[in-house]
Amino acid sequence: MNRTTAFDAASAGPHRVGDGPLDIDAVRAIARVDLPVQLSPAAEQRMAVARTVVDRHLAEGRPVYGMTRGLGPQVTKSVPAEALAEFSRLTVLGRAQSVGPRFSRTATRATLLIRAASMAAGGAGVRPELARFLLELLNRKLHPVIPSIGSIGASDLCQLAHIGLVVIGEGEAELDGAVMPGAEALRRAGLAPMALAPKEGLALCSANSATAARAALALAWARDLALLADLAAALSMEGFRANLSPLDPRVAAARPQPGQAASAAHLLRLLDGSALMQPGSARRLQDPLSFRCVSQVHGSFSVALAQAEQALLPELNGAGDNPLVLPEADLILSNGNFHTPALALAFDAAAIGLAQAANLAVARFGRMMARRLTDLPDLLTREPPPSVGFGPMTKTTEALAAEIRFAANPVAADQRQSAEGIEDDTTNAPLAVTKFETALERYALLIACELIVGAEAVDHARPPALGAGPKLAHEAVRELVAPLASDRPYGTEIEAVCEKLLRSGVLAGRVADKLGRS
Repeated sequence: MNRTTAFDAASAGPHRVGDGPLDIDAVRAIARVDLPVQLSPAAEQRMAVARTVVDRHLAEGRPVYGMTRGLGPQVTKSVPAEALAEFSRLTVLGRAQSVGPRFSRTATRATLLIRAASMAAGGAGVRPELARFLLELLNRKLHPVIPSIGSIGASDLCQLAHIGLVVIGEGEAELDGAVMPGAEALRRAGLAPMALAPKEGLALCSANSATAARAALALAWARDLALLADLAAALSMEGFRANLSPLDPRVAAARPQPGQAASAAHLLRLLDGSALMQPGSARRLQDPLSFRCVSQVHGSFSVALAQAEQALLPELNGAGDNPLVLPEADLILSNGNFHTPALALAFDAAAIGLAQAANLAVARFGRMMARRLTDLPDLLTREPPPSVGFGPMTKTTEALAAEIRFAANPVAADQRQSAEGIEDDTTNAPLAVTKFETALERYALLIACELIVGAEAVDHARPPALGAGPKLAHEAVRELVAPLASDRPYGTEIEAVCEKLLRSGVLAGRVADKLGRS
């Protein structure tokens, strides 16, 4: 909910990559707000020391995967000394095979940042100037064109190679809103293509930075939406005159499921000042599960998001390179740190948690249509038949929830093989993140629907006092959406609420300013 971070665009100077760990707030701020970045002196030193290990292995002709030996099934073949630098270049050219819709500007910037930060850890064994070059692309707002399809979760080889293309003066890039050849973009930005040293071509490609970038941005958005979903549920509770006894902290303490107590406490904080807090204010003794079990379901979703964040942080800051340089031991080791099963599993779980929350929102929406449950007009319309009020919008909410449930189908166990059986396992982490992104887009629209119908229910119910959060939500919705006088199209108004209040951060910001920041 618009958290305060060290990356406030109004006050922050250049962010020094390599001085401390990245988190999702930092990634989102730098990707969105174009904050300046630079490689820290400590990172420069780490990378220089690691590079001496690489140079020593090269000088001694030691066998190293992807450096002095071939890649994939060609690992048994040696690379001639005179071809080592060209091998780096060809590694990039041969792996830029992604297709499909291009990454957004924000996702591309996040990818550049994360790859530079993981290089700064030292395990990649590249020269500091390569990480500096990636950061300079960020500073000069030069964004490689990255097609979105081509990774199966065992390094984003084919996607990251498109960054490598621009580094060497190939491929395409966006600069000042125009897409142009990479060499031309570099020239206009005052940069020259880099000549890659041995191992640097593989290091540009052999990481999960593209997946991690999209995952970080998705989690930041999901965290906001989780809090806004609480706000929408609280507004519905006001219109429904819900019984708040399920939110009593003693209820969660009796069976302390992870996330439940925190969710209930947040809902009570939003509802502070509501007439529902007074004894006898609830419409009935016990409500449908969609009202009674909000803290259990929303709490579970928040726990799933926290677990996904824990699975993601090592990808933002660790060295997932293969081979991995270990300067202290003077070793370069073949490994499987590029594999991302934990990330795939965590995002599958997060999508399932989101689907549960979405199902609950749809159920609440449906309950608001029935006079026998709400004591409000059927379909929340003041007009007699043939007026249908908000009834047809239930189809929209059901359709959104159906798409969310479809996106929640897990992919982590969908195994395939490639590279002549050498790469005989996949994680599908990029697909898990893509599904989660899709679910989030639909969930935001669903929250907008609930906010609109919740505001209408409050207008009918006329509670003596609204909680602080629902009051802000009602006022914000009414700035964009007039009460229902007679049947009218609502599609554009749903999208306006989603875009102007939810996606923009406006509503989350207002609640944070009123109730404090989470």
